[in-house]
Amino acid sequence: MITWDIPLLEGYEHVFVKNVSADPGVHHFKGIVNPGLISEIESWGADLLLVIGWSFHSHLRCLRHFHKKIPVLFRGDSTLLDEVPGVKMWLRRIFLTWVYRHVDHALYVGTNNKAYFRKHGMKEKQLLLAPHAIDNTRFAGVGNEYDEAAIVWRKELNIPDDALVLLFAGKLERKKNPFFLLDIAAKVNDERLWIIFVGNGEWETSLKEAANGLQRVVFIDFQNQQKMPVVYRLGDVFILPSVGPGETWGLAGNEAMASHSPVMMSGKCGGAVDLIIEGKNGMVFEQGDVEKCSLFISSLINDRKLVRQMGKMSANHVENFSFTKIIHPLIQLSAKN
Repeated sequence: MITWDIPLLEGYEHVFVKNVSADPGVHHFKGIVNPGLISEIESWGADLLLVIGWSFHSHLRCLRHFHKKIPVLFRGDSTLLDEVPGVKMWLRRIFLTWVYRHVDHALYVGTNNKAYFRKHGMKEKQLLLAPHAIDNTRFAGVGNEYDEAAIVWRKELNIPDDALVLLFAGKLERKKNPFFLLDIAAKVNDERLWIIFVGNGEWETSLKEAANGLQRVVFIDFQNQQKMPVVYRLGDVFILPSVGPGETWGLAGNEAMASHSPVMMSGKCGGAVDLIIEGKNGMVFEQGDVEKCSLFISSLINDRKLVRQMGKMSANHVENFSFTKIIHPLIQLSAKN
């Protein structure tokens, strides 16, 4: 079990409502059943209701109960990227259109998420941008502390000073597609290219077996949140080659950008179209396009000034994805009610 090493409940009032589910958890619809939730909200006297995700018993119940009583806001990050045409898609479309009729405003996280809401019947005037964000300041750091720690760590890993490190940080699982990095390594014939995998997962053993004998591939176990700003600085370029389904955004991209890193993202990542300015702070690639990725990496190996320029552009661009941007529409709506 993972315990985060940063506080998650400080700075605001909160209440835990009893869950009576026979099988509690977020893995199925009846995993969150809170009979006292509606009365708790009503007794508190809420002016607005924000529901994050509809696919749990209590969440959908709240959407329906408070509809036309107080403004109901909804936040989710679903996209159409993994849709498979057919009868099931249309049945789901009909059902979701009914769900979102109980919502006054949807807080969309980016371009692909907005298209999803529009496809399910929500009007432009109902949609408010509240982009996916991380604590940019924490990852940016103050001074050179994180950079210096990363330099020391790279020396401990015996990575040469002239190496270009391609970094993957995430679960070693099918959705994240970590094997794609080994495809790039096979395509780029340059000893200066090193690869670092950070994380654990079901594909860990097979990935290590595939990389056995490759001296320029390094594996590091899962690192907790306080260490992540240094982890991202171990790499010169960050890559998220996800194949889906379910990579609705890719917050690791935000974290890497806030850490001054160029970013490569698969087009299956819902946030790629918003986070990446093609050729300026990174690149977007289609699934399996080793050729495009290899050419990009080769260009950076031979131009470290470009790496730094892209990293700076990443840090600047990610400021458009901040907590302040998230709360802005909430403040606007509160002022109207």
